[in-house]
Amino acid sequence: MERIVKIGIIGCGGIANGKHMPSLSALPNVKLVAFCDIIPERAQKAKEKYGTPDAKVYTDYKELLKDESIEVVHVLTPNREHAPITIDALYAGKHVMCEKPMAKTAADARRMVAAAKATGKKLTVGYQHRHKAESDYAKQYIESGEMGEIYHADCLAIRRRGTPNWGVFLDAEAQGGGPIIDIATHSLDLTLYLMNNYEPAVVLGKTHKKLEHPEAGNIWGDNGVSTTPLEEAADAMIVMKNGATVMLETSWAINTDEPVQEGSCVLCGSKAGLSLKNNVLKLNKILLGRAVDTTVDTSAGGVAFYSGSKGSPAQVEAKRWIDAIINDTDPVVLPEQACVVSEILEAIYTSSKTGKPVIFE
Repeated sequence: MERIVKIGIIGCGGIANGKHMPSLSALPNVKLVAFCDIIPERAQKAKEKYGTPDAKVYTDYKELLKDESIEVVHVLTPNREHAPITIDALYAGKHVMCEKPMAKTAADARRMVAAAKATGKKLTVGYQHRHKAESDYAKQYIESGEMGEIYHADCLAIRRRGTPNWGVFLDAEAQGGGPIIDIATHSLDLTLYLMNNYEPAVVLGKTHKKLEHPEAGNIWGDNGVSTTPLEEAADAMIVMKNGATVMLETSWAINTDEPVQEGSCVLCGSKAGLSLKNNVLKLNKILLGRAVDTTVDTSAGGVAFYSGSKGSPAQVEAKRWIDAIINDTDPVVLPEQACVVSEILEAIYTSSKTGKPVIFE
């Protein structure tokens, strides 16, 4: 008989309903047996749609953690709650999938890493852009040595007018930031993952809040966009210890002709380069003295570069995570890697506030 993994969901809001619960419930070896939310009606609705008939509903996550039959917990709450709930869950003997970003602060992210090491439980973070077919191909291409040394990257998370205005997205205390911590976190994770480089040396960053009418043209309307204290955009230069550079650009609202570039990056190597923009992967190199560009078609199957590479990134993420639990292997996103992402993002905010670069030891 196939082993069944019993999962508890903590936080039954938008990301739970839009990503995690549909993807998990589609897996034959998963049962969603507990749902927790501070709004009981939300937890009850999630149970009715995705749970087992005897699934339990909670408003206090600590009560959920007492259930010894639950092997895995998904933490899908506002950013400020990621660290305390994750740490409690790890010490309660659960493996944890925490939605991005890892934590509101870098100190909290480091505490989460320490808790995972102390308990021996698996901890991963919901960076689904790693699980795109294009990302799989890019990773294998890089690891084949075809690009040589990757010494420069552009990390792109840009929306022309796309400020989220629901839930707690505009709550600075709950979330800890704007597009840097919301969408740049995805692109930076993908960039560092493809570069296989997690050793920053210096970060120089600047946030921007300049638009006269940031709500104008916003795809989700106003609803607080015009009064949020959060940054609209930001730029950063990240120098890694091996000398590689990463130029980061992000925005919820900026005057540009590009409507959106999310989960996107450009990598430049000593032998070749690639760009992964909005799920389109292009390779470039000089061949027989001519510039050659190739668009990679990942829509027609081909080699499954990693197990479980079919389906949407959310579905692939869920399958790979559960496979790691069942097979006792490392998750694709390691907590130490996600922690570095949080440290760099926090350094951008710190650098912008102080006007000075942040130096990493």
